[in-house]
Amino acid sequence: MSRRDIYYWKCDRPAAFHGTQMRGAADAEIEQQLGEALQRHFVTQVVELSKGIGQGNHLTWNARVAGQSMFMRVENGPEKDGQLAVESALLARVRDAGVMTPRVYACDASRSRVPFAWQALERIFDPDLNHWFKQGRLDVPRIAFGIGEAVAKWQTIKLPGFGILDESMCGYHATYADYFHLRLDQHLSFLVTRGFLTQSQSDEISAEIENHQSLLQLDTGCFVHKDLALWNILGSESEISAFIDFDDAISGDPMDDLSLLACFHDDAFLRRAFEGYQSTRVLPAEHMRRFWLHLLRNMIVKSVIRVGAGYFDRDDGFFLISSGTSGQSLREFTLKKLFHALHCLRSEAAL
Repeated sequence: MSRRDIYYWKCDRPAAFHGTQMRGAADAEIEQQLGEALQRHFVTQVVELSKGIGQGNHLTWNARVAGQSMFMRVENGPEKDGQLAVESALLARVRDAGVMTPRVYACDASRSRVPFAWQALERIFDPDLNHWFKQGRLDVPRIAFGIGEAVAKWQTIKLPGFGILDESMCGYHATYADYFHLRLDQHLSFLVTRGFLTQSQSDEISAEIENHQSLLQLDTGCFVHKDLALWNILGSESEISAFIDFDDAISGDPMDDLSLLACFHDDAFLRRAFEGYQSTRVLPAEHMRRFWLHLLRNMIVKSVIRVGAGYFDRDDGFFLISSGTSGQSLREFTLKKLFHALHCLRSEAAL
């Protein structure tokens, strides 16, 4: 299927929030089919699979295929989406830009032999950086600088069109404003209907976005990860090993990825990320206003996902919830971040 009318896959896909609920044991039938697919592709009978660690919307396995360690991702949604093939090509583009990503050993999104898309990646044994962050062991200044530097490097990738990318690596939309506004009204309406926002708050947000339309007039889009967070970066307490999960990547605005960091982190973290970015690339014009505008849009999407997928009912075993806190704390944090972005956009604040 096409992602033309999708702003963000997790909440806008036809099977909205598929894979975002807590999962039990991996489906035994999928595991068996995956093993057989790997045997055929790699021409070997020696395939071992064990359940992978992951709380995203893909099923995951660790694999040994003819003695080679791999990490498997499976997309089994009813839409039969082929985006894993697009992401596989993007991983190589990002690595060529000087940012570490896992190598792709194989990918089949055709569903011609099995009823799901699968991807075999280089297995990197380091945990995600959120593991260290939740333990209080992450070297935050060093890591934040490294993230900002990586963002600047992958922005050397210029992509035609805007928004989510099709099989030819072209964004589906002719203008960036078309993509930015995609499903915005539905997202705000959903949050009002579910009692997360009042109608007056929704109207206030819409009006402020309207006041900043000029910031959406981009001539060319750059590569944007669009799901940049510590759980999508692997490494040690002080070193980044690889960036992962580019499934939601778009052609967009250079401030979008930095604003995604602001969905989770404080000003000190962001200042270091900006320093890392500036060590490689000059900040664009109107960068702070564009930063706050994108933080506002991203927090609207994060709110839709968190409300719709029931994240506020989870405990601190869930990757989004800080140690010792609760889903209610995440709800309060989400609202605070959303209205902080609105206030800072209106006041043209600095970090």
